Amino acid sequence: MPPRKDITFRLLKQDPSGARRSTFTTEHGTVQCPAFMPVGTQGAVKAVTPAQVLDTGAEVVLANTFHMSLEDRRELVRRAGGLHKLMAWPKTILTDSGGFQVFSLPDKQIDERGVTFRYDEGTTTIMLDPETSMAIQRDLGADIVMAFDECVPYPATFEYVANSLERTTRWAKRCRDVPLAPHQFLFGIVQGGTYRELRERSAQQITSIDFDGFAIGGVSVGEGFELMSRVTAWAAPMLPQSLPRYLMGVGLPEDLIEAVRLGMDMFDCVIPTRYGRGGTLFTRTGKLRIGDKVFRKDDYAPDTACTCYTCKNFSRMVLRHLLYAKEPMFETLATIHNLHFYQDLMRDIRTAIEASRYAEWSAQWLDRYLKKRRKSEGHGSAR
Repeated sequence: MPPRKDITFRLLKQDPSGARRSTFTTEHGTVQCPAFMPVGTQGAVKAVTPAQVLDTGAEVVLANTFHMSLEDRRELVRRAGGLHKLMAWPKTILTDSGGFQVFSLPDKQIDERGVTFRYDEGTTTIMLDPETSMAIQRDLGADIVMAFDECVPYPATFEYVANSLERTTRWAKRCRDVPLAPHQFLFGIVQGGTYRELRERSAQQITSIDFDGFAIGGVSVGEGFELMSRVTAWAAPMLPQSLPRYLMGVGLPEDLIEAVRLGMDMFDCVIPTRYGRGGTLFTRTGKLRIGDKVFRKDDYAPDTACTCYTCKNFSRMVLRHLLYAKEPMFETLATIHNLHFYQDLMRDIRTAIEASRYAEWSAQWLDRYLKKRRKSEGHGSAR
C-alpha cells in the first residue's frame, strides 16, 4: 500500500462559542473552513456550469457514489480521465459512500456483507459492500472518500440503532483496509440515531480507527432542528480537534450557523440548488418566494446586499416573469444566487470567528434573517 499523505489540517482559531476557523489541503487546493459544499449528484451541479460554481467562491463540491456507480458511468469517468475532468472542476471533490441513497430504497436487504438492492423495479439485484464502495470511489478519483455506513431512518428503535452502529463500525474497518489512490483521504462516519448513549458509543468506536477526518451522519433524515442540534452537540466534542469535522446533509442557513457554533467545519446540502430551481431565493432578510404576487412590480434585486451575477443584473419582477414563463434561465439565475448566498454566509462566518465575535455576529445575523418569520408566527420583532 502506498504511503498516505497528510491532509494538513490547521486549526487557525477557536471562538469562545466553540466555532472553529480552519483549513485543510488536498491535491486540488486548500479549503477554507467552515465550508459549504455544493452538491453535484450525477457529476454536475444542476442548472449551472462549473465556472459559475467557481465564481460563487466554492472550493469543494460533492458527487454521489451511488449515482455514479453504474458500470457505464464508471466507464465514462475512466474515459474522461477521472471525475475532476468529467466535472470540469479544478478544485477539491468529495464523494459520499452511497449509503444514504441505498438505505432510502425500498426492498433492500442488509446483512454483514453489505446491502442488496435494485436500481429500478425489474432490474437485477446489486450488492454494495464496503469494499465495492471504496473501489468505486477510488476509480472516480475524488480527493475525499467517505466510508460505507448504514444511515438509519428516523425514528428507529434503540435496539435497531445499536445493532446498526456496530455493523457500521465493522464496515468502517473494512473500508480502511482497502487501498485508495495516494492523493485520496478517507473519512469515517459516526452514526447512532437520536440516542446520546449510542452517538457517544459510535464516536468512540469510529474515532479509534485511523481516518483522515470524521463526519456525523444520520442528521438530515427528518429529525428536525432541535434533535439535529442535540445530536451534533453530543458527537462533535468527541471528534478529534486535529482533523476536519463534517456534518452530512445539512442544511438551512440557521442549521449551518448552529452547527458551526457546535464545532463543525464542513457541510453539504441540496437545499440551495433545489430551493432555487423551485423559486425560493435566500436573502439576508429571509427567504423570498419569487412567484408571489407582491413581486410583480418589484424592481429591486433579490438581495440588495448581494453582489452575485443575478442580483447585479435581474430584478425580482423579471425573475418572477422568467419563473412563470418556464424559462430554463430562471433555474440558472436562482441557483447562482443561492450558491453565492451560501458562500457569502460561510465567508461572513469565518470573518466572525477570526474576530472572536461569533456569538454576537450570529445573533445579529439570525435576528435580521428570521425577523419576517417571527412576525408571521405572531412573535413580533426579535430582540
